[in-house]
Amino acid sequence: MRKKELSKDERIRREIKRVNDIYREISEKERAAIEGLIRRAAFMRVTLEDMEADLDENGFTEMFSQSAEVAPYERERPMARLYNTMNKNYQGIMKQLTEFVVKEPPKEPEDEFEAFVNEKE
Repeated sequence: MRKKELSKDERIRREIKRVNDIYREISEKERAAIEGLIRRAAFMRVTLEDMEADLDENGFTEMFSQSAEVAPYERERPMARLYNTMNKNYQGIMKQLTEFVVKEPPKEPEDEFEAFVNEKE
């Protein structure tokens, strides 16, 4: 089943599950602290996907006129402004959530050359 065939609520539930799987190794206390962020991020991601589809179809700008006497001019569509604002907020939430991702310890180099290469990174 494709994303478009699923309801928005179902897509949000799937995104919440996907993100929760990333945080399955953190403590219950930490999970409780980020639960709201996960729900907001899921809603925003699904909404951004819908907005992207609209922007792909209708563009970021539109012709606009204040009245019949004034020549129309090109302006940013309100959807584009909303998209940009929500995308910025989504990026902020994701940055907060990445602080809770369990980091894998660096692996030990297998030989001197690999150690040298890893030092340069």
